[in-house]
Amino acid sequence: MKLKNTKILIVDDDESHRQMLKAVLSEENCKITEAADGKDAVALSEKSSFDIILMDIRMSEMSGVDALKIIKARKPDIPILLMTAYGSVKSAVEALKLGAIDYLTKPLDIQELKLAVKNAVKNIKIEEVSDRDFSEIIGRSKEIKEVLETVLRVAPTDATVLISGESGTGKELIANAIHQKSKRHDKPFIKVNCAALTETLLESELFGHEKGAFTGAISKKEGRFELADKGTIFLDEIGDMSPATQAKVLRVLQEKEFERVGGTKTLKIDVRVIAATNKELDKEVKAGRFRDDLFYRLNVVTIHMPSLKERKEDIVPLSDHFLRYYKEKNNKTIKGLHPEALGLLQNYNWPGNVRELENAIERAVIMSRGEYIAPSDFPIAIQSALPSDSPLSKGGQRGVDVDAGKSIKDVEKSLIVRTLNETKNNRTKAAGLLGITRRTLLNKIKEYKIG
Repeated sequence: MKLKNTKILIVDDDESHRQMLKAVLSEENCKITEAADGKDAVALSEKSSFDIILMDIRMSEMSGVDALKIIKARKPDIPILLMTAYGSVKSAVEALKLGAIDYLTKPLDIQELKLAVKNAVKNIKIEEVSDRDFSEIIGRSKEIKEVLETVLRVAPTDATVLISGESGTGKELIANAIHQKSKRHDKPFIKVNCAALTETLLESELFGHEKGAFTGAISKKEGRFELADKGTIFLDEIGDMSPATQAKVLRVLQEKEFERVGGTKTLKIDVRVIAATNKELDKEVKAGRFRDDLFYRLNVVTIHMPSLKERKEDIVPLSDHFLRYYKEKNNKTIKGLHPEALGLLQNYNWPGNVRELENAIERAVIMSRGEYIAPSDFPIAIQSALPSDSPLSKGGQRGVDVDAGKSIKDVEKSLIVRTLNETKNNRTKAAGLLGITRRTLLNKIKEYKIG
């Protein structure tokens, strides 16, 4: 992994250490920007785009942990790598929980530093590949990376692939990714929803029909298998296919041939088959609803798409991706998600998976009146995920006042005051509810002159 042209923000109040890091990373042809404290880092991250931020934890103006929280709330996709002295390892561990990708212990090992930066950039490249070549498959969780690794291994082959997973998890995106990364990428990618058509219509759709084959067949029609010749056909919700149609699909898989409905001419095709289902096909086989021989033909390679509740680490990058898209589509100047709103999304169970998250973000963008999306901008079902001990769930209040004209500091101060009131000034409990350390809360109380 090369680091050429990687944009890195180095944040350290020790100028000599900062210059050393700049010299080391400049040798790798990185583009370096410097900041002397956490406040400068926050400001620069707002104005400019960076591939990675390399930041010290202990700084005089604003700590690395505090800067991390603000940057992650506004730009959750920026990877942040922290540097710490041995005595502040505990703070580094806390920072990992807040979203830092890793931490390095001072004095730094140069090779370890370069490796950590390269690993961070490698993860970025995986997401860029997902966004460009994999039809916007967004995520950095272990689960989604395993899926993409399987896609990369299976795509160059002609193997039949069965994609399983709940509705809304993105099975069609995976099918498209396999096709785009295959040797058939410049040939047709034909999609068929097997659950959307009756048995008769599905058979005609798949195999085509001759003129006069049935009432209404006024002309010859080429089927989806024929249209997909030399390319890929995606059979979505194949578990809903009737036994009669299953038998005909099995023949295509085995013999690479079929006849149109009402026809006698046997047509030969060269097509790759990818199927998807939200059912457990092995159980459907045992119940007699799905042919075992077709199941074995389809089940050459299986890819399971995890539900969103199984990959909650991806909620932040997915939300950020949908937010960017829908605020541009709706001409909104929204800066990001308020931390409480982000916590709401992470607490919700997402029965509708990524599709439901996308719909929720679209609605929130439309409903939002402020610079930051608040919990009250989401549907009631999602608002109900607000923890009962959260100060924002008391007294019917479902959001923070983030109307235009209020700065993020005003919003933060308001949230701290409300939380302290709800906890009867119990600062330890308030810090826990706010997701920050007690020391950070005390610093905030002092900074905002909260009585």
